[in-house]
Amino acid sequence: MAKKSAKKPGRYWLLKSEADCYSIEKLEGEQGQTTFWDGVRNYQARNFIRDDMQVGDRAFFYHSNAKPMTIAGTVEITKSGYPDPTAFDKTEQHYDPKSDPDNPTWYVVDVTLLQKFPEPVTREQLKERAELSDMMLLQRGSRLSVQPVTEKEWKFIHRLAGVKDV
Repeated sequence: MAKKSAKKPGRYWLLKSEADCYSIEKLEGEQGQTTFWDGVRNYQARNFIRDDMQVGDRAFFYHSNAKPMTIAGTVEITKSGYPDPTAFDKTEQHYDPKSDPDNPTWYVVDVTLLQKFPEPVTREQLKERAELSDMMLLQRGSRLSVQPVTEKEWKFIHRLAGVKDV
């Protein structure tokens, strides 16, 4: 189900999640189809979340470490970066004993589902397209769980998915 965006997007992103850990279907079932994007434990990805992602930005929801790996849909950033509460909670999978609530290391953003693609776009489909040859996701050694996407890539992938950018 597509939702209307609160604001025109400023930037575009790709957010990776292992499908067996947190899938787009899980997001679809959340209250308000909203959650916080937690567990990022890479400084460059953290910096994108903390310093660059803004309310209204859009992101692809990417299922990584899956067969096949796919872009499953899109989300909107609905709350900009704030300290990751899982870093301070010993019962959480992403607990970080070195993290200090007074000087947080890790951050999250809130995301709301915009649309689940009727047919996910596979990594192989992306790699076959010359138009996407510069996409960060497809670069050798690119493992960031949060990465920027250009407007051109954003629009092209929507065409590949056969859906409108909502």
